[in-house]
Amino acid sequence: MQLASTLSLAFFLAGIAVLSVGAGVASPQDAKTPPATPATSLVPAARSDEWAIKREAELIKRARESAPVNVIFVGDSITQSWEDPGKDVWAKRIAPLGALNLGNSGDRTENVLYRLAQAPLTRLKAKHVVLLIGTNNLGHGTSNAAQTLAGVRAVAEMIASQCDGATIHILEIFPRGEQFHAMRGDVCQINQALRAFVREDAAKHGGKSHYMVNAVGDTFINDDGSISKDIMPDALHLTPKGYDMWADGIISQISK
Repeated sequence: MQLASTLSLAFFLAGIAVLSVGAGVASPQDAKTPPATPATSLVPAARSDEWAIKREAELIKRARESAPVNVIFVGDSITQSWEDPGKDVWAKRIAPLGALNLGNSGDRTENVLYRLAQAPLTRLKAKHVVLLIGTNNLGHGTSNAAQTLAGVRAVAEMIASQCDGATIHILEIFPRGEQFHAMRGDVCQINQALRAFVREDAAKHGGKSHYMVNAVGDTFINDDGSISKDIMPDALHLTPKGYDMWADGIISQISK
């Protein structure tokens, strides 16, 4: 009697399974994987923080209205601050090269993509574009290392598409933090991948690439891995001495 009941239950469940398949009920294995959401680092986004909106509008205006220049600097607060702690170095060493500053404090890769879409750099006819971006993607926690790398590459590629014939100088993301810590590791991995990106681009174009990688940030590190306060007082932003070191590391490339 018990065996008969067990068999009856088995046949009943099997019948339900057959009906379910016939009715088009999908098994978990058959379910379609939803499309991946693009990383925020790749999705152009205007600044929403009130203190940065005015600067963003000013940079868009500069890109739309400035006369042609030889060199454009694109980036975040470290680039913007050529106008503050770096202003004397800029006036003495960078401005004579015919340079334009397009840096906005707090910018991440997605914000630069937005600005480039609103005001392409094509009309400026620059020979060199110096790009430093990505530290805020990591620092604000909006992107992991892989997503930050993808964002930096997307910005570099967009600039290259807008500035035909220009050399795009991708500055490796500057080290940050007084001593070794996890974010330093992310920065190093991103910078390694950026070097590989440029090598591969050169291989595709017979040894000549649109891009150059610049590792001037390495000069900010002491031999014990620390960063001196007379270069980065907050272990992120540069002093006038830091800007002088940046100029040392880039001028020979952008003077050609």
